[in-house]
Amino acid sequence: MLALLLVALSLGLSNFAAAIGIGVSGIGARTRLRVGVIFGLFETAMPILGLLLGRSLASTLGHAAHWIGATLLVITGLYAVVQAIRGPGHPRSGQAAPDDPRTGRLLVTGLALSIDNLAVGFALGTFHVSLLSAVVVIGAVSIAMSLLGLELGSRLSSRTGDRGELVGGLVLVGVGIAMAAGVL
Repeated sequence: MLALLLVALSLGLSNFAAAIGIGVSGIGARTRLRVGVIFGLFETAMPILGLLLGRSLASTLGHAAHWIGATLLVITGLYAVVQAIRGPGHPRSGQAAPDDPRTGRLLVTGLALSIDNLAVGFALGTFHVSLLSAVVVIGAVSIAMSLLGLELGSRLSSRTGDRGELVGGLVLVGVGIAMAAGVL
């Protein structure tokens, strides 16, 4: 069980970092819940999918999955930066813009953060962890770390002012680069 908890914590670190970037842009309670659920579902599903699909897919994707996830995060972050530079400031502190909070971007970010976790599923099989235990522990830790990251990002947003979206995009680019470099 300790090994599963350590795996869940390591998987949740990238969610924590990305959630800080999202939280800096100023989001409401509903968005916090969506981010936590989306990140938690992807972070839980990918290792489980890896466990179910078998080693052949992991070896095929292997190192490429890491690069795909990092690239998707950088692209998502750059998109946020461009939108922040082009568009007017978004409503702050819980007020929702008509398309807030960019559900499509949240889905891409959740996928990008978790795509390299397919291989983790194969490692889980060596621990002889039950599927239900893996789902509960990884999901709970991922959601908790995402919500903590959002809270930290929200607190930082008071310091970034109207530049929150720009800072959030730059953080996502940084997380993508850190993933590519093997830091996360």
